[in-house]
Amino acid sequence: MRSTVIVFPGSNCDRDAAVVLEAVTGRAPTMLWHGETDLGDTDVVVLPGGFCYGDYLRPGAIAAPSPIMSAVSARARDGLPVLGICNGFQVLTEARLLPGALMRNASLTYVCRDVHLRVEQTTAPFLRGYEKDQVIRIPIAHHDGNYFADDATLNALEDGGQVALRYCEEGGAITPDANPNGSRNNIAGILNKEGNVLGMMPHPERLADAALGGTDGRALFEGLLDALAPA
Repeated sequence: MRSTVIVFPGSNCDRDAAVVLEAVTGRAPTMLWHGETDLGDTDVVVLPGGFCYGDYLRPGAIAAPSPIMSAVSARARDGLPVLGICNGFQVLTEARLLPGALMRNASLTYVCRDVHLRVEQTTAPFLRGYEKDQVIRIPIAHHDGNYFADDATLNALEDGGQVALRYCEEGGAITPDANPNGSRNNIAGILNKEGNVLGMMPHPERLADAALGGTDGRALFEGLLDALAPA
């Protein structure tokens, strides 16, 4: 599997994403500067976490019109798997590849800790390594992770099976106390209608090696590798 990590000014999780992609696929990803216009030959694109352009205006707003995002948008419409993690999720919403917006955390403070997530569906390529309703532990680190969408959009996401991950208690219960940022419906990650674009605030790349304290995040990348394997 050939992978590409997009690097923006202020990306700081691009290397973390590259490490897990190489560990899972056996092949180092292409680290592509945002000013490029051609994705080249790739099977998956990752928009990493960080603080692109210092999160000025709104997180992801300045990165969304970067030259490479035109190519990402075009290839995503053709079915290319695209993963946006944390800041990458914010870029995906600003680029209108995913609906809704990421607002300031309800606490108005930066939150950095492990959270529990319930896997809401497993048909999308990125989620095939999990079981439906499985509870996983993944770190978060964000100041603007409060997912918001209007009622009509939220209902469409729920009805269309586009909610990928939800913040939950360790036992799987969806409660206000398990919600670290105020996201509507405890949403931690969503998919586009076709299921090939996933945006999520938690960082699976940060818990993908036993040396880091757990491997719950690794299954996301392994599931994609399995989904893209030749029949």
